[in-house]
Amino acid sequence: MTASTKKAAMVFPFHGWIGFVLVALFWPLNWFLAGSRTLWGFFPLWFGYSLGVDALVHLRKGNSLLTRNPLAWGGLFFVSAPVWWLFELLNLRTQNWVYLGTEDLSTMQYALFSTWNFSTVMPAVFGTAELVRCWKPIAKLAPGPAIPQTPVFLNGLIISGLLMLFLMLIRPDVFSPFLWVSLCFIIEPLNVKLGNRSLLGELFGCDWRTLLSLATGGLICGFFWELWNFYSFPKWIYRLPYAGEWPVFEMPLAGYLGYIPFSLELFSLYNILTMPMRKNKLRSEIIPI
Repeated sequence: MTASTKKAAMVFPFHGWIGFVLVALFWPLNWFLAGSRTLWGFFPLWFGYSLGVDALVHLRKGNSLLTRNPLAWGGLFFVSAPVWWLFELLNLRTQNWVYLGTEDLSTMQYALFSTWNFSTVMPAVFGTAELVRCWKPIAKLAPGPAIPQTPVFLNGLIISGLLMLFLMLIRPDVFSPFLWVSLCFIIEPLNVKLGNRSLLGELFGCDWRTLLSLATGGLICGFFWELWNFYSFPKWIYRLPYAGEWPVFEMPLAGYLGYIPFSLELFSLYNILTMPMRKNKLRSEIIPI
């Protein structure tokens, strides 16, 4: 790459400005406009966030998922919605969160608006994680401790995940936090066995950067989800059995810890769900966080 080409690649992309304009416009609309504004305003707000974050990644490293592979970036929206519906299904049992302001929607309206808005989760988290990966403390992180790659270890994780899922379903009042870790324990070993990209695969090689990037990216997105939700309508509120004190917006402070394993579960679910759509040689290149 020549000096002029490299300089051009590091220019802030136009789609980032579009993203910032969308955030600047729909943030106040979601907070202060009367009526059920968040039904239609949530998506453009988080679409703008995802565009802006992707542009910041491009500015830092000269490329981003959207500029490298627009189809893969757009595909995140289609994978994201059914993944979040899975968490909604589990929440029917745990009732950790409920939505206010959706009572007058028909079942079809609720499903359509929810699916549209749920589609923004993965683009936001993965884009933020890739931005975190550009930070020097993460990018230059020394190799960490290796995780043992043995059949006993992998099978033990799967059994532990299944047990956590079972306990959560039979006693959600006690084991509801397992919602945020059980799927990762089950799916990560499966990704290893199937040859998909996995967090475990990187930990086997002493590389902890993706895990730390996802964890930090999940916390950052969690902060903005709770911030923008606070004055929105419709909105969600929490009924957490353990972490009920020191709320930061609607989320109790301790509840933010759930965003860390949640981001890891998103990564695991993405890699196993998109496996049939990719050639083997591309399995590690779709989401290069």
